[in-house]
Amino acid sequence: MQLNNSKIYNRLKSRQTSLAVVGLGYVGLPVLMEFSRHFNVIGYDIDHCRINYLRNSLKCPDSSIKLTECEKDLSEASFYIVTVQTPIDSNRNPDLSKLIAATETIGKHLQPGSYVIFESSVHPGCTENICIPLLEQTSGLSAGIDFKVGYSPERINPNDDSHTFSNTVKIVSATDSEALEEISAVYQLVIKAGIHKAPDIKTAEAAKMLENTQRNVNIALINELSKLYSSIGIDTYSVIEAAATKWNFANYYPGLVGGHCIPVDPFYLVSQAENAGIDVPLIKTACSVNENMGFYIIRQAYQMLTRQSETNKQLKALVMGVTYKENIDDIRNTPAITMIKQLEQMSVSVDAVDPLANPDKVMDTYGITLSKSLQPPYDLIITTVGHDEYKNLDDSFFRSIAKSENSLLVDIRAIYRGKIKSLRYMTL
Repeated sequence: MQLNNSKIYNRLKSRQTSLAVVGLGYVGLPVLMEFSRHFNVIGYDIDHCRINYLRNSLKCPDSSIKLTECEKDLSEASFYIVTVQTPIDSNRNPDLSKLIAATETIGKHLQPGSYVIFESSVHPGCTENICIPLLEQTSGLSAGIDFKVGYSPERINPNDDSHTFSNTVKIVSATDSEALEEISAVYQLVIKAGIHKAPDIKTAEAAKMLENTQRNVNIALINELSKLYSSIGIDTYSVIEAAATKWNFANYYPGLVGGHCIPVDPFYLVSQAENAGIDVPLIKTACSVNENMGFYIIRQAYQMLTRQSETNKQLKALVMGVTYKENIDDIRNTPAITMIKQLEQMSVSVDAVDPLANPDKVMDTYGITLSKSLQPPYDLIITTVGHDEYKNLDDSFFRSIAKSENSLLVDIRAIYRGKIKSLRYMTL
């Protein structure tokens, strides 16, 4: 069998074949919707509930869109984009199980002339050393001869209207120059910001790892300095505001690191470095600093509370926000859970609330019950994220749910900086 001589872009544009997006999470769905404006598309996910939800919730259902959990429907496609999650396991090692399963599924339906593009975040070499052999094994076809492979790392930032799929530069790479041109032409149709053609797949994979590892390291630096500045009575935010007046200052703020990328991707590089016998102490230290920020905040808050009260007093805390980021419902790797469990281990009674998080998901994932309403008064109030629902709260609100003027508001995102007068206040 030989590669179909008809260019994949032309076949998609003339609707002779379909484009399939495998994995319909926060990455896959916008990719699917953008391409549906130009091609026949298939949205595939193994989660039956997710498919039903999307069928019912898409405001503009289109005949060009097929949403399915039925694997055989993938046979109708010739251009596959893989957007499944690539998390880490409990030992902080890369968990490629979903990527491997998706690759094997595509391989079963792969036909000559097909293209497979991976967008999932992976360590350099993963596509060529793991995914391509799996495709060949399950399909019986040969890469480069019967089908082509590319890698184009996702850059979608949830709840960010400024940096969307279409207006963010797209990195594209492929196993050969012909595939690179065809894949670029397909993406160029929906990416307004332009295409960056990486010289090879490993470079594109490494670029994605660098983006999030750099952010992790920069946040760790600010977190570490915020501990120092706090200990000597300096306001970290005032320091940042002053330093930011220099043209080349990188503006980062202290805080908790959670979600699907920043606390995950560095460990892919750590694992790869260990396999190569290379030490990466800076990356490992940055991960450790950020992972321990929740513990640091709770220790500091507890010490402030117990300085003016009996240490055996039953304290009651309110944690406002369990998603990892403002204005989204995503609870993956959220550091708020670590803080809640630490408080409970210290025999502090905890109420946790969040206007956006799904209570069932929080319970199923972390075993934490979200409170349906506030039950004041509280000795400790912690705001972890800047949901819109929280931004307009003021001093009088927090005082109304606080036990006394000695109660403590820990404002991790500094939403209320300079506004709290009637109770004690702490930020990073």
